[in-house]
Amino acid sequence: MITETGVPEQHILRDAYGGETMLRLEDGWCSALNRENFRCTIYEKRPLICREFDMGAFDCIRTRAEDVQ
Repeated sequence: MITETGVPEQHILRDAYGGETMLRLEDGWCSALNRENFRCTIYEKRPLICREFDMGAFDCIRTRAEDVQ
C-alpha cells in the first residue's frame, strides 16, 4: 500500500475497494509534482512504482507517448 511508504494523505486516492494510487490533478499530473521545477515534492517518501520507473527510460517514454494519444 502507498500509505506504508509514508506518502502524505493529500497525495493518495482511494477507490471503493480500498486500493490506493497517487492522486492525479485535473491536468493528469501527479499531485506531488512541483510544476515550477518538475521535481517530486515527496521524493524521499515516494511510492515503490516511482522508485522503479526511471525518468527518461524506455518505459517512461512509451508511457508518455501513450498518454498523448
